[in-house]
Amino acid sequence: MNDHIPSDGPGEEHEHGALGDAEYAEFMELAAVEGFDIEDVEGAIGEAGHGPLPVLAVVGRPNVGKSTLVNRIIGRREAVVEDKPGVTRDRVTYEAEWAGRRFKVVDTGGWEQDVLGIDASVAAQAEYAIEAADAVVFVVDAKVGATDTDEAVVRLLRKAGKPVVLAANKVDGLSGESDAAYLWSLGLGEPHPVSALHGRGTGDMLDAVLEALPEAPEQTFGTAVGGPRRIALIGRPNVGKSSLLNKVAGEERVVVNEIAGTTRDPVDELIELGGITWKFVDTAGIRKRVHLQQGADYYASLRTAAAVEKAEVAVILIDASESISIQDQRIVTMAVDAGRAIVLAFNKWDTLDEERRYYLEREIETELAQVAWAPRVNVSARTGRHMEKLVPGIETALAGWETRVPTGRLNAFLGELVAAHPHPVRGGKQPRILFGTQAGTKPPRFVFFASGFIEAGYRRFIERRLREEFSFEGTPIHISVRVREKRGAKKK
Repeated sequence: MNDHIPSDGPGEEHEHGALGDAEYAEFMELAAVEGFDIEDVEGAIGEAGHGPLPVLAVVGRPNVGKSTLVNRIIGRREAVVEDKPGVTRDRVTYEAEWAGRRFKVVDTGGWEQDVLGIDASVAAQAEYAIEAADAVVFVVDAKVGATDTDEAVVRLLRKAGKPVVLAANKVDGLSGESDAAYLWSLGLGEPHPVSALHGRGTGDMLDAVLEALPEAPEQTFGTAVGGPRRIALIGRPNVGKSSLLNKVAGEERVVVNEIAGTTRDPVDELIELGGITWKFVDTAGIRKRVHLQQGADYYASLRTAAAVEKAEVAVILIDASESISIQDQRIVTMAVDAGRAIVLAFNKWDTLDEERRYYLEREIETELAQVAWAPRVNVSARTGRHMEKLVPGIETALAGWETRVPTGRLNAFLGELVAAHPHPVRGGKQPRILFGTQAGTKPPRFVFFASGFIEAGYRRFIERRLREEFSFEGTPIHISVRVREKRGAKKK
């Protein structure tokens, strides 16, 4: 059963997440009765109830210290730091927090593609990252000063019109601050002298970042009544994205070529499908050559991340004629982490024989188990077979993505579930989920309050039963659990 509550528009998730005032007051009374700290409960609802996080892009030419700065911002070493060009990353988007505010960071790294020239490769990275960003940190090497490549990126930034924080990196002491001052000439405002390696000045730079980032980013979808929903058609290079987009459009909207790292202005295509107008977020234009494989894959990941951030639904195209690859799984993970509704579209279905279909089913069970809840469509971009099934899949995923369960009904469900299937006893204790609420939608975000630590396996069990009961098909579900502290523990 699908207890769908219609959206009230962009501002539906207010200071109490998705809870209305009356529901919030009733919930807080319940929390007080169960002995939870009120501030802790409010914080948990606030964290779980946030809408899409603002996105910060870190751009600049190679070897200016972008990945080092990204690691400094996110507070851990995740972005690969290496002088060698062509380093392929599993991820390009990370989550960060500063002064109590959370945001996403897009790392464009320092990959340069020699055949296109350094200017073209830096411009390509900057374009893709700026597409998804609410604000930009532009990193310049203060020791070297502004180069022609830096000037080219400045022109891109001005064209994009996004807020920019200028980071003058490699300033390790007072003597380097005069070098940073020369960067006023770029016309981007005050240069913030920092040392990404040692952390000097990064706090002041992040304060400026918070001023540039919106508290809640403007929704790029669903703001106009009756406006077209935004669909990202994503997948690894050469999987058939352009062909599929052309087929559903009924004309040659996208040029299909084999040039790796092609850069052009992104075009969002308005396409009528199933009697409905959709806006397909363009991700075409990235193709792979063998000798440029790492670079092409990296650009594809960057562009995919940009497209997913702009979309409501990610239609993930997978080549059914080939084994499901690590790259396919990474793209699925990227869409899940971004919290988008998901549809799996298996292309080239018309080319499969019975043996390949058998092995593909086994691969789907093992390699794509994390998205077993996603609607699946078997299509052929070449022949147009089963294209009509895309729309029901998209609509099913959107319905699950926007579904919200009222707190009273959720707690009745939890009470019955916990009574019938209690958490296993561990160390002589049996933790129990006491109550919870759905603090947000798009995707559904739950916060549960418990008497003790809830194991990952039991959380997965709860998620599976939530999906069965409330039809959360086609959407990731975010679940956070807060454990009740012993009375007086905070006062120590």
